Amino acid sequence: MSSENHTIAMRSAGVCLVLDLYEDRLPAVVHWGGDLGSLTETEASALTEAQLNPTGLNQVDVPVHLGILPEHWTGWVGRPGISGSRHGKAWSPRFSVISCTLDGDPIVETFTQRGAGLFSVHAEDPNAELALRLDVEMLPSGALRTRAELRNLGHEAYQLDDLTLALPVPPIASELLDFAGRWARERTPQRRDFTVGTHLRENRKGRTGPDSAYLLHAGVPGFGFRSGEVWAVHTAWSGNHIHYAERLFSGEQVLGGGELLLPGEVLLGEDEAHTSPWVYGCYGEGLDEVARRFHQFLRARSNYPTSDRPVTLNVWEAVYFDHSLPVLRELAELAASVGIERFVLDDGWFGARRGEKAGLGDWQVSRDVWPDGLNPLIDRVTELGMEFGLWFEPEMVNLDSDVARRHPEWIMAADADRLPVESRFQQVLNIGIPECYEYIRDAMVGLLNSYDIRYIKWDHNRDLIEAGTQSSGRPGVHQQTLAFYRLVDELKQGFPGLEIESCSSGGARVDLEVLQRTDRVWVSDCIDPQERQMMHRWTTQLIPPELMGAHIASGVSHTTGRWHTLGFRAATAIFGHLGIEWDLRQATAEEIAELREWIGFHKQHRQLLHHGETVRLDTSDESLIGHGVLSPDRSTALYSLASVGRSMVSMYGRVRLPGLDADRRYRVRPVLPADTLPGLIPPPWWGISPTVDEHQQDRGHDAVQSSKGAVFSGRTLATVGVAHPVVHPETVVLYLVESLD
Repeated sequence: MSSENHTIAMRSAGVCLVLDLYEDRLPAVVHWGGDLGSLTETEASALTEAQLNPTGLNQVDVPVHLGILPEHWTGWVGRPGISGSRHGKAWSPRFSVISCTLDGDPIVETFTQRGAGLFSVHAEDPNAELALRLDVEMLPSGALRTRAELRNLGHEAYQLDDLTLALPVPPIASELLDFAGRWARERTPQRRDFTVGTHLRENRKGRTGPDSAYLLHAGVPGFGFRSGEVWAVHTAWSGNHIHYAERLFSGEQVLGGGELLLPGEVLLGEDEAHTSPWVYGCYGEGLDEVARRFHQFLRARSNYPTSDRPVTLNVWEAVYFDHSLPVLRELAELAASVGIERFVLDDGWFGARRGEKAGLGDWQVSRDVWPDGLNPLIDRVTELGMEFGLWFEPEMVNLDSDVARRHPEWIMAADADRLPVESRFQQVLNIGIPECYEYIRDAMVGLLNSYDIRYIKWDHNRDLIEAGTQSSGRPGVHQQTLAFYRLVDELKQGFPGLEIESCSSGGARVDLEVLQRTDRVWVSDCIDPQERQMMHRWTTQLIPPELMGAHIASGVSHTTGRWHTLGFRAATAIFGHLGIEWDLRQATAEEIAELREWIGFHKQHRQLLHHGETVRLDTSDESLIGHGVLSPDRSTALYSLASVGRSMVSMYGRVRLPGLDADRRYRVRPVLPADTLPGLIPPPWWGISPTVDEHQQDRGHDAVQSSKGAVFSGRTLATVGVAHPVVHPETVVLYLVESLD
């Protein structure tokens, strides 16, 4: 490639990315943010010059061109993009660009401007004997993603320790937001100032993790759902990974990520290559715009599930390991009677699996529990008009199992003389070993061939500790993750129409790479609606609601012990991929009737809920959580206002309902599919007679449904809002908004 400078501008959906190839160096980001409009070559050149910091003040004597893969030789003293060596040599490569293409076409002009597309750079360092391919893709949604492939051109092996990518963000982005969490309370937001130094989130669990950073945002101080410029990155990898934010004393700051490689995990022989995960970047005005770009990307993928998301019954919290054909048939019949469309048999159907200590890994139907196989249950389920789904945990094993006794060498360990510490009485099967992979694949394929299974709940219930290959002693998390992807891909290819849920102790394997292969994720093992309100709010920062498993559980939560009304449980769950996790045999006739009403309401509005645009409300009162879904044409919306605690004030006052067309007129009215609203004192605009005594009273279904509501412009709803009623804590009020035209 010639040594002259090249500038590439890509624009899509209100976002602009400008890249600078200075002489033969790796591309640097000149601008990533709001659309700059159509640029001229002169403007692009001036913009490139304008983003360089002055030299001096005890720094290197030339301006630092910070590449998407940062290089130490340029004078960058932050985290380098590549860390590795050949026994201590070739540790600071200096790549020169050999060629670059945009959508496969060679770039020959000094300035190129396009829409969404894939920009690729090929570079080499002949002294270090390394080659690099760097991909930067602007997606139609306005999100972008980048990845790198490093290839060893030398005879001597190259040990790669780190391959990370970085996207610069402007100094105005001085506040960080990412996520923490734990089992049964995934995706808990945390904020902090973006200060000098590194905010590093390392995940060493061998899976995405309940406490993963999920998305790392940087934005203007106080950014919210609807306002404030925000930049975000997400590392799309289901194994060990990194997110980081770094600011130098010189003022440069980046967001970055990549795979976390264990020592010696990637050792490249001659002409062998390692490809990093995609690192996604997203810019928006407010968190909702960032989320919307990710939702559009996921909905546009070729394998996106296009059929209505079937309402699901999972039997885990109904029967646990106590499998009985008469009981499960009764559950199936009750499920069908309330409108369930998919019936899922959970853990306990195979081998000696009568509890959590034995049988895991023996993927053969238990003849003790199922003497006639699964067909008697499956036949009844399908007769009732439902799909049948089955639970697996393919990567895990109990030591008390036939497979562990036959093949102890298949268990992941750092040392053949000792096993890792147990978790849930489980160890990890090394599916990076071809024979182990084939055993698991063949067992699953055999079951899928033998039975009418339309859905797999794919679990993964422990972290990977000392996850190595016994024969070599080398770490194996990288190969394990690739083998998991390959296994899902094989099953999907061999069984078209098969749907798979990513479940991992609840929500511990939720990322954009697993979602390239699966059809929904399980948000959390905690189905307590009080907890789920917050978890749903933040899970949708990355994924759309229809990919988010959201179930109505029993009245008393199995993970928290709290009791909630069916109305609160159902109104929380209907915004996701709805399901039931409840022993319906224990439900009263009134509860069955009410559940049927809620499921019917969900189905009535399923197109809106699963294809609309998610908005979330910025509220000043932490006891009120608000969100909504708007139809693509803005003709209809459904908003949820959940009182999750007691407010410090007696009334919430006005709440704003954002996202509607400003100049259209809408009728807003409360809706209540069933039951009552506990403690309801309605505002006058509802048109329901006020409470006549000093005690708060419940308002029934008929009273609320009779409300005609009131008519407002979209602008009024977004800027002024409407008075919200008084209700008891742990109550949801739903508003249906319909355009008058």
